[in-house]
Amino acid sequence: MSHHETEVLVVGAGQAGVAMSEHLGARGIGHLVLERDRIAERWRTGRWDSLVANGPAWHDRFPGLLFADVDPDGFASKDQVADYFVEYADKIGAPIRCGVDVQRVRKNVGRPGFHVRTSEGTIEARHVVAATGPFQKPVIPPVVPEDADVVQLHSSSYRNPEQLPDGAVLVVGAGSSGVQIADELRRSGRKVHLSVGPHDRPPRRYRGRDFCWWLGVLNKWEAAAPPRGAEHVTIAVSGAHGGRTVDFRALAAEGITLVGMTRAYEDGRLRFAPDLRENIAGGDANYLAMLDEADDYVARNGLDLPEEPEARTFGPDPDCVVDPLVELDLAGAGITSIVWATGFASDYSWLQVDAFDDHGKPRHARGVSAEPGIYFLGLPWQSRRGSSFIWGVWHDAAYVAEHIAIQRGYLAYHDGGGAHDPRRSAADQHAESITTTGAA
Repeated sequence: MSHHETEVLVVGAGQAGVAMSEHLGARGIGHLVLERDRIAERWRTGRWDSLVANGPAWHDRFPGLLFADVDPDGFASKDQVADYFVEYADKIGAPIRCGVDVQRVRKNVGRPGFHVRTSEGTIEARHVVAATGPFQKPVIPPVVPEDADVVQLHSSSYRNPEQLPDGAVLVVGAGSSGVQIADELRRSGRKVHLSVGPHDRPPRRYRGRDFCWWLGVLNKWEAAAPPRGAEHVTIAVSGAHGGRTVDFRALAAEGITLVGMTRAYEDGRLRFAPDLRENIAGGDANYLAMLDEADDYVARNGLDLPEEPEARTFGPDPDCVVDPLVELDLAGAGITSIVWATGFASDYSWLQVDAFDDHGKPRHARGVSAEPGIYFLGLPWQSRRGSSFIWGVWHDAAYVAEHIAIQRGYLAYHDGGGAHDPRRSAADQHAESITTTGAA
């Protein structure tokens, strides 16, 4: 077993870890990135086969590299995204060690820094960045017993329709994952029920611009927190099949049976909340509000973007919305599988420091932890709405790296030495030294 020392240890080599490495390297801060699997492994093996990115390639990327072989307005496949981060890590020379599992991080006693135990030895680090992201522990609500006569799996374990036994499928959750999986199963010839909860439903494109563009010009990416009561509302948006606006009425017209939120199970029967029509209406209101804001922006700025009045036309409510099911006999409906697209929980059991609240969630401000020297990266709403997107985590990493650089300045301060100002970034100080001394 080996022992190493590093100034900054970054745990995780997905999009957050690669971004963190770039910004640390640009500031001349020594660091090491550890990854238990391969770079961007969750993109390769933690998603279903046909998954594509939810943002177009021109937008959902890091500034320093374009996607190869993907049209700028297209949506990269999961393998293309993983390959992108491998290429990016190579481009920046990221010091990544794969196949190393971080087992425990503890604060040193009586001296600064942290003691890290890994599968290959120990590491002493002055700072630790948890860049493992939010998708750590799949959550399946305890509704249907494990011994029920139906196959149950989380969306993170779903790969393709052939994986499931013959029969109909219930997909629970109508965010990006649930909608895409339900549609794929329907296209494969399966009979599908889709459990729909409260959601936002933005247009994929409107007046010739992707919704990512509209969120940008309307400053919605900069929202610092979700609206009150909407902290856990899912976003029904998809890049599948070239990117189309999610339309639950169209899904129903194509053969998917919509039901409300899945509530309870007893003796082979599932009960659903009588909220389907309300949830569909809420998504419609969110959709129309964005169209209104977009139209107002076009008018105020005199933009020459084509009008799209048909975008406001909805089809008729299908029977399953007008007269929704509130109970379903799984066997009678031929349902042999349930796919739970119900999100993830965090798992920071390896990070044994005072940086979490009573619910195990990180206590932080823009990734700067309540425990000095500990940082988080890749969290939803870490600094803004855009934090969950590839480009957003790159900008969050810049802030965290700058904070580490400032802390280095404080730690380097010595009594009687007024030349070093810890409030200035390492990059600023380096630039000044070049100007003063002429050094390269």
